[in-house]
Amino acid sequence: MAQRFGGKYSPLPSTSKGADGPHPPTLPAAPDQRRASLLGVAALALILPGFLGDQRQLLLALASGGTLLLAALLTREGIRAAEAFAARAVARRPALPRKMAGAILTALALGLGSLAQQTGLLLPLLIGLAGLVLHLLAFGPDPLHDKGAEGIDPFQTDRVARAVDEAEAHLAAMKDAILRAGDRALEARVERFAQIARGLFRSVESDPRDLTAARKFLSVYLMGARDATVRFADLYARNRSQQARADYETLLGELETTFANRTTALLADGHTDLDVEIAVLRDRLKLET
Repeated sequence: MAQRFGGKYSPLPSTSKGADGPHPPTLPAAPDQRRASLLGVAALALILPGFLGDQRQLLLALASGGTLLLAALLTREGIRAAEAFAARAVARRPALPRKMAGAILTALALGLGSLAQQTGLLLPLLIGLAGLVLHLLAFGPDPLHDKGAEGIDPFQTDRVARAVDEAEAHLAAMKDAILRAGDRALEARVERFAQIARGLFRSVESDPRDLTAARKFLSVYLMGARDATVRFADLYARNRSQQARADYETLLGELETTFANRTTALLADGHTDLDVEIAVLRDRLKLET
């Protein structure tokens, strides 16, 4: 049977010792993020004409381009925050509506850019207003309301949000450290573990009461996994030790199993609590009848 060629410099190695199942592909940037990046490129179109005019035009062009660069940065961060909001079952709205701030700055940048080319105010105002509307149509508004938080203590949701943010930081450090190993299969394996770990995050977000039972997983275990990844990546980058690789993949497999089992247990506990609530309500209904 034909086998796909794989090697050190291949895009995806054909085999990975100790890894089972297909490796998830690296996902490209979201279309909205790519469009936000184009705003930064468009800033050049506002800056360059200023060098062909007088001092007033140059200053307005530089201010316009800098404002549009800031708008692009805020818009990109707002898109990331909105994607994180959409991925979570329970989420608080962003404290700063970055996409809306980006829309306002885009309108200001276009208005300044238009003002650099003429002295009237009406046309720059209309162009700025058009830019505001087009930005909102292209990227949409920020989430304006909390999601899934009805009936949940805000203090508990804040505790969960802080714990999940800390856990996400550990996962990000793991994925950053494994890049030093220079092995795409290991990067995919770490990403797979991250997806399993996020299943536990979502379970805790859905029921903040589970935080106590899951706290050591979100802090101690992930911190240990991060430290182990850092040490392994440094060692493997130096000597390509296959024994160290096998031990590290075994560790990832054990972590995947442990996190998956904890998620299943929390879901089972939640189902038990639901059964109790249903049973109590049924008993009350029988008493009413």
